[in-house]
Amino acid sequence: MNLGLKNKVALVLASSKGLGFACAKGLYEEGANVVICSRSEDNLNIAKKEIEALESINSSNKVFPIVVDLMHEEQIENLVKKALNEFGRIDILIHNAGGPPSGPIDKITKEEWSNSIDLNLRSFINITDMVIPIMKNQKEGRIIAITSVSVKQPLNNLVLSNTTRLGVVGFAKTLANEYGKDNILVNVVCPGPTLTDRMKELIDTTVKNTGKSYEEVETTWINPIPLGRLGKPEELANLVVFLASKRASYITGTVIQVDGGFVKSAF
Repeated sequence: MNLGLKNKVALVLASSKGLGFACAKGLYEEGANVVICSRSEDNLNIAKKEIEALESINSSNKVFPIVVDLMHEEQIENLVKKALNEFGRIDILIHNAGGPPSGPIDKITKEEWSNSIDLNLRSFINITDMVIPIMKNQKEGRIIAITSVSVKQPLNNLVLSNTTRLGVVGFAKTLANEYGKDNILVNVVCPGPTLTDRMKELIDTTVKNTGKSYEEVETTWINPIPLGRLGKPEELANLVVFLASKRASYITGTVIQVDGGFVKSAF
């Protein structure tokens, strides 16, 4: 299946590792030019080499790394400007940001609340505010936000994720409503328990707080999943790449989980 991504320009946030990295790889393999970003220049350089080593349907597409901290609006603005200067357009925006700290409500500090809002929600608002005019001028665009199944089924000890990521959903659906007329499609994808550094961090925190073994804690995540295993980053990336493609031309305003059946609700 030709996804029509050859020579498109994709801006993938927090993409030196984990889910963002998997999305960047998938888009590159389909022929897109990929702008990757991270706070760590070393991690970016490693990611760039690994992506460029992949086989792509496009012999001339590029990987363009930019160091950025999504907590700072001026750095997001610099990211968009550099991407635009390099490629002249931005066709696809994948919003991804690190997960906020875990913990129950009474253990979360005011600073952690503020940081989570800045990192997960405000960064999405800021970058879409900068990218929407570009996409309107191009008369098309794709925006995909990576959140969590916590937007559909709140998770224990993840009040920050449960709360701020729902704000991302509300904003994304509003964008879809207001800019559908400009052929800008906006969707949200919700990874379930997936084998990333973030998942290992959550398990390690629970091990520390409960005294249980790593295997015992991991099993508590796996047991509610009908497929009986944690997800792989590339399985989430497969959906993201499809939604970014011309094959998804009538899909907007959706919130889709990739979770092995973890979420049991009808919607």
